[in-house]
Amino acid sequence: MFASIGLFKQIECPEKSKCFLSNCIFAHKSISRKSLVQNPSAESSTSFHLSREDQEISGGTRKRRRIDSHDGSTAKDNTEPLATKPRPVTAMLPKTASKPISPPPLQRPSKRRSSPDLKNNTKAISVTKPNRISQAAAVTLNPRMLPNPPASHAVRMQLIKMLHDHMSRLNDEIKQSQDSSKDALELSREELITTALCEEEAAAKDNPTVYANVIKLRIVRLKRMKIAEWKGERLKQIAQQAQLDAPVKLNVIDTRLESFQDIAFLSKLVAKQTDLRKHGYVTKAPSPDEVTQARQGVEAAQGWEQCDRCKTRFQVFPGRREEDGALTSGGHCAYHPAKPRRPVPRNQADKAAKEPLYACCNENVGTSSGCTQAPSHVFKVSDPKRLALIMSFEQTPSKSATSGLEDAVCFDCEMGYTTLGLELIRLTATLWTSGDKLVDVLVKPLGEILDLNSRFSGVWPEDFANASPFEKEPTVHSTVPSVEQEVSNELQIVRSPAVARALLFSYLTPETPLIGHALDNDLNASRIIHPSIIDTVLLYPHPRGLPLRLGLKALMKQHLNRDIQMAGTAGHDSKEDARAAGDLVRLKVAELWRKMDDNGWTVRGNEFIPPLQG
Repeated sequence: MFASIGLFKQIECPEKSKCFLSNCIFAHKSISRKSLVQNPSAESSTSFHLSREDQEISGGTRKRRRIDSHDGSTAKDNTEPLATKPRPVTAMLPKTASKPISPPPLQRPSKRRSSPDLKNNTKAISVTKPNRISQAAAVTLNPRMLPNPPASHAVRMQLIKMLHDHMSRLNDEIKQSQDSSKDALELSREELITTALCEEEAAAKDNPTVYANVIKLRIVRLKRMKIAEWKGERLKQIAQQAQLDAPVKLNVIDTRLESFQDIAFLSKLVAKQTDLRKHGYVTKAPSPDEVTQARQGVEAAQGWEQCDRCKTRFQVFPGRREEDGALTSGGHCAYHPAKPRRPVPRNQADKAAKEPLYACCNENVGTSSGCTQAPSHVFKVSDPKRLALIMSFEQTPSKSATSGLEDAVCFDCEMGYTTLGLELIRLTATLWTSGDKLVDVLVKPLGEILDLNSRFSGVWPEDFANASPFEKEPTVHSTVPSVEQEVSNELQIVRSPAVARALLFSYLTPETPLIGHALDNDLNASRIIHPSIIDTVLLYPHPRGLPLRLGLKALMKQHLNRDIQMAGTAGHDSKEDARAAGDLVRLKVAELWRKMDDNGWTVRGNEFIPPLQG
């Protein structure tokens, strides 16, 4: 039926001596002479039941064999009892009985096997940091997996082998050369394979439409390449690898000014009121008539809003609906958390039109209803009149009402969705010069919470549950806490946005520079009107102008080579964002003062003196 491969050689045949298969898959133990003596009729009874066909298969008709005696004489009387001259039973047994039995399979050694040498010798088990070569020890000439490969697996493997062959030839020439730097230029077997795979993968990703042509041109070039040109390529590869392995150097900001001079220089960066209005800042509180008009519009709408995420019309019920206690209608909200972006062309030859894709799931716009689901729809209020209807705007108090600070303040807020729109849920302020924390509190919103927007705000329900009430709520602070006093990571919570605003006002005067990124959203959420604004959106405008804005994360990476907001779905940290905006402002101070210094400006104390004319 199927070939015997030794799987049942350790199991005794169920038929035992009655088995007449020529190639039995089971084991047959040899029959002892003693058993034959005790049962002399076994042979005759067995052979009697054999058919003619069975006898032909087993080797013909059974005949008595002549058995030599121990002294070498031949027995003449074949009728001698079997007890004295036992007869061999080779003819009766199947062929498999005469074959040697296979030994049991050897057990595969365990990977965690311990030996006395390893236990007693600490050098043998010392763990070293794997280097680049040891990590590539298991690499083979197998194309790397790609989501959209430009060719079949067989074609890619053939091209990789050709690349590897020509690289190996050039590498062998370096080995045979008498160059003193050949040890550094020479590639190991694993590095050759990795280099070929990397080149093929780069061609497949960067030029998928002309992948075959690019690889073939590279192969022809390697085929004609001389050793001197190959050495030049190897030197470039070594330099690039050294740059990748080098530690990342953060840009150190040196303004070449004293701290009080830095603060004095900020007056040159304060935005004009006309620029603030152009960017959506509220520079004047809405009048009572405008607030009344907004109230009438809200009453006429009867709670109907448009979802800020999926643009679905739904109804909101502040204070909950009496029938079932619901806060919103419309059920679940399916949306994309990231904005659609048009893919960047790979090179100048890529002229094909690109459909916009959602950065969160790479789905085409219009083909996917949403990759994320929220329990309810949410909305945002941007009209200053409606914002003033919920909580009135207030201007920063003058010096007579607050002591203020002789420093600039970095400011950032986090917002969450409630039944009243997008409300303030966390307020943070830090000193510009030192980065010390001034205020960092959670804020209880005025409406019922629909979604804390934790993916971006970094505020989670357990933060509100574990927060302790704010112990001191003074309107004026005379001392400034330092970073060393930030003992606990648990935030305190204030009872309303108005209290949080009062805490911030205790550190501000109308002349205090307020620093942040996209401060219009933060000031609208806290209902603050402040005249001295330094916004990084205005200092670092988008190349294509309004309404486009560069994000804080992109600005930090571009100008300071720093990575922020790396927590992913855990959300942002408002202290990190506030301090990052302060660093960008310090960088702008350094750039402008360097230009002014080159043009002949001088500084005396906290005064900046222009160069003399003529």
